[in-house]
Amino acid sequence: MENQTGQTPKKNSNVIYFLIVVVLALLATDVYLYLQKNKSDTKIVYQNDERTRLQTELDSLEAQIEQVNSGKAKMTVAMKAQTDSLKAKINVLRTELKKGKLTVAELADAQESVKQLRYFVAKYTADIEELKKQNTSLTAERDTLKTTIKTVNQKDSTLSKQNQDLGAKVKVGSAIKLATADIVAYKVKGSGKEVDTKRASPAKKIKINFTVASNDIAEKGMHDIYIRIVDPTGNLITGTDAGNFSADGQDLQYTYKTSIDFKNDGSSYTIDWLNPVAFQKGDYTVLLYADGYTMGKSGFSLK
Repeated sequence: MENQTGQTPKKNSNVIYFLIVVVLALLATDVYLYLQKNKSDTKIVYQNDERTRLQTELDSLEAQIEQVNSGKAKMTVAMKAQTDSLKAKINVLRTELKKGKLTVAELADAQESVKQLRYFVAKYTADIEELKKQNTSLTAERDTLKTTIKTVNQKDSTLSKQNQDLGAKVKVGSAIKLATADIVAYKVKGSGKEVDTKRASPAKKIKINFTVASNDIAEKGMHDIYIRIVDPTGNLITGTDAGNFSADGQDLQYTYKTSIDFKNDGSSYTIDWLNPVAFQKGDYTVLLYADGYTMGKSGFSLK
């Protein structure tokens, strides 16, 4: 009886120890599971925070690209290609982030991609700014060139006007002019002899005797001479020899046309003109033209 009583406490003690071990094992398992759960929750929170931060950075980068593109600077082909590439990369990262199942390694890759994107956007922005400076410089150069061209054109216009004025002056200066003029009326006898007269009734023709002023810039050689003879009533005498010409900027009608050989040597010239109608009493005006300008005028009177 004494032996059985002594073994019972020992068996109970073993059971207690076993239960303690089981309890401790369960506690350890709970602690491990709790720690693992906390670690998992922390990892999920970390991933969510990283996704949010990456999403914000992508929004910022895209806004920066759009802001740069909205500028007035004209992009080169290479810059346009770079812009398209950056936008495409951002769209890819957005798609990956929306999946919501990125691993830590994938998040790290995404972070690295964003860093690269930020670098390229910064460089792209700097390139655009440099392009803007170049455009500003080119615009300034263009405006300066326009001003220079305008100034040159104004000078050219002034010089052209001066040349025209000088040319006109030279043209006027090169026209031959009368030095002296004497006009005498003549009657023609039956023998054909010409006798000067002061009376209108027998007069048939006139002789215009003149000399030309010395002119070193006038062209030597033949010069057309246009003569206008105005009768005492103020009418231009015309006949079969009449025609039109231009002088002093006007279109005029002449009474008679001939030519002289100008040698700039003081030579005397005589022009005979036969009146197709009867002479009237009074004062006649005779105007001579050459080289597009008035050469001079004279006159005569008949009783």
